[in-house]
Amino acid sequence: MKRKNRLRSGLRLAVLVSMAATGLVVAAPAQAEPLWPGGPDIPGVPAIIPPAPVVAPCTAAGARGCMRLSTNEAWLMDNGQVTYGPTPISHGRPGYRTNVGVFDVDFKREDHWSTLHHVPMKYAVFFDGDIATHIGPIEEQSHGCIRMTPDGAREFFTYLWPGDIIEVVP
Repeated sequence: MKRKNRLRSGLRLAVLVSMAATGLVVAAPAQAEPLWPGGPDIPGVPAIIPPAPVVAPCTAAGARGCMRLSTNEAWLMDNGQVTYGPTPISHGRPGYRTNVGVFDVDFKREDHWSTLHHVPMKYAVFFDGDIATHIGPIEEQSHGCIRMTPDGAREFFTYLWPGDIIEVVP
C-alpha cells in the first residue's frame, strides 16, 4: 500500500512539474517584453499605436484636391493635411492625356451629361476646361477626365467648391 501511495505521489509530482514546464500552471502574472519597440506589452493584446499619418504628394499652396497619376490615387486636403484618401482613380488614355499642373475648380454639377462623349458624369467637378472628376469605371482609362469610385467622387463633389485649388502631379 505504501508503495502505491509513493507511486501516486511521484506521478502527481511528475504531472505538476510537466504542467509547470509547459506553462499550464501559472504561479504569478508574467511580465513580457514588447514584441517590438512600441509593441504590445502583453502578448495577444494589440498595441495602442497611432497610425502613420497619410501624406499626399501635392505641395501647391492652398491645394484642396490632389491627384497622382502614376499611382492612380487622389486625396482631399486642408492646410496641407489629408482629410480624405487615398481613393483610387483612373485618368486619360494615350492621345487623351490628363494635364499635370495646378488648377482652379471652375464649376460642379451633381448630374452632368457629357455632350462630347454621350455619357453621364455623376458628381462632376470641372477643373481644367472640359476635364472633371466624376464617377466612372476606374479599371479603364478615360478621355482625360479623372474617373473615381462612387464614394470618392461624392467626397470630392461635396468637399470642393468653385475657386478651390486642385493639383495634379505625374
